[in-house]
Amino acid sequence: MRAFAVVVGLLLTAGSASAEPAVVDVCAVTDPRLEELSGFASDGNQWFAVNDSDNGRLLIQVLDRNCAITRTITAPNNPFDVEDLALAPDGTLWAADTGDNGKSRETVALHAVSPDGGSRLYRLTYPDGKHDAEALLVDGAGIPHIITKETIGSALVYRPASGLSEGAATPMEQVARVSIGSTDTAGGPLQNPVVTRVVTGGAMSRDGKVAALRTYTDAYLFPVPDGDLAKALEADPVRVPLAGEPQGEAIAFDPDGTLLSASEFGNAGSTSSTVRAVTGAAALAEPPAPTTTPAEAPAPGGDASAAPPSSEPRSVWPVVGGGAVALVLLGALVRRSRRRKA
Repeated sequence: MRAFAVVVGLLLTAGSASAEPAVVDVCAVTDPRLEELSGFASDGNQWFAVNDSDNGRLLIQVLDRNCAITRTITAPNNPFDVEDLALAPDGTLWAADTGDNGKSRETVALHAVSPDGGSRLYRLTYPDGKHDAEALLVDGAGIPHIITKETIGSALVYRPASGLSEGAATPMEQVARVSIGSTDTAGGPLQNPVVTRVVTGGAMSRDGKVAALRTYTDAYLFPVPDGDLAKALEADPVRVPLAGEPQGEAIAFDPDGTLLSASEFGNAGSTSSTVRAVTGAAALAEPPAPTTTPAEAPAPGGDASAAPPSSEPRSVWPVVGGGAVALVLLGALVRRSRRRKA
């Protein structure tokens, strides 16, 4: 295993915080079984990964921390387009079979896979039409949240409106919108501002207190202090640039709060993808401790009441505001239309 260390420099000033976390290479994924690495998860000792491919079975690759595949968990289900992976506290691996580039699916699916390969299939329906989605978050209560990949406007967040059922499709409800602006971070499959703002993956910290969403070029960290994930995703996140990933879709947290990221490499004409780490990333999203300032005594004859002092908003690579980029990604982002229905 390659040892690595990351120093996160923090500069705190009154009412604001800024940080410059280092993104460090950990190891290289070279196995062609993961050339379209899309979903990633970690239990601290090993990693779990899914390839964005369709070969009639759901395959979850187990990697050591040198990026070598040590075994494969094979589930019998035939997925349509698996795009993300989440590891629940009970050890269940949730595979998000939610990709729909052609907007052709009547249902999407979640596969709950046990370490021995046993699986349960849950179909879901959107309340407002078809969506392409590449990100899955499972909150502290075990409720899955699907985040859509929107080229125009905000990403949409959906969760089951009732308990999941294997016997019938479960309706979902929209519970939030995530506003992510374009950035100047280099990377992605196209030189286009849209690739810097479409959501391509998600992860939750082990304690459920930080959610991460990523685009092709950046990661966004959302504090979830009270367990309300939907509310948290509508707040201002912390942005961590992940420059130079050719088609970054994989993101995960180690249990200690280290953020991990990786990219597909097959479509980029490369032979490997690098797993990278930002140590202490989860702590960057923690709300700053409240500060108090002793009240000044009013001047004689003056008004004892005073407006509360204003404070600058917290800013760690703040999300760029502005109007939505009204562009549509064409061939390079609509990679395949050959998916089969789960």
